[in-house]
Amino acid sequence: MDHLLPGATSADVRAQNPTVAVLPIGSFEQHGEFHPLITDTAIACAIAQRIAIDYGLFLLPPVTFSCSHEHAGFPGSVSIRATTLALVISDIQESLKASGIRHLVLVNGHGGNYVLQNVVQEANTTERRMTLFPLPLDWNHARTKAKMETNAHEDMHAGELETSILLHISPDSLRPGYQTADWRADDRKFLLVKGMTDYTTSGVIGFPSLGTPEKGKIALESLSESFKSHLQALTE
Repeated sequence: MDHLLPGATSADVRAQNPTVAVLPIGSFEQHGEFHPLITDTAIACAIAQRIAIDYGLFLLPPVTFSCSHEHAGFPGSVSIRATTLALVISDIQESLKASGIRHLVLVNGHGGNYVLQNVVQEANTTERRMTLFPLPLDWNHARTKAKMETNAHEDMHAGELETSILLHISPDSLRPGYQTADWRADDRKFLLVKGMTDYTTSGVIGFPSLGTPEKGKIALESLSESFKSHLQALTE
């Protein structure tokens, strides 16, 4: 997955003279027995890299640890407080501002990072400085374009969408066996209270057997297209 990390030098950034930076935010949490702990971070990096290339933006390395507390019952999951994540982003934004980059795109790869919505709201109180991407509508549009068979609710975690993107960007990161790891748990009313362990024994909630690299490729293309309006709203 090294190809997903930025390789720019100071000279490259000086020549680019960017006004918008892109920060991928993932997680380090269980994704069942066959997907890597770094899944959300890899996906956030792939999206961030794609839009940075397509729109000429300054790509930052990822924030890997985030708010994965609902996965605490599974080995390997590591979380930080929502307040810590918010402070890290605030510090990054202020550092970018000091170097003349006033706009920041948060590319979120983990659905449990609810605090990012508040971070963006607060950042934009006096001027447009930050945006959050992708939003649920962007994800849903990508699913439709890629002709995925599941929706976001039934395919919540390590399912068709995430498997497809991994198969496209880093197929070697998936372990054999994901094809038979489907798990349905549509009734998750108390997920925030009980965590994932009450709804899945495998760690999967979704349908990884439906994942294909072609679906992942189309989904990333769709997300890049959707980002255009986000960038316009941020910088107009």
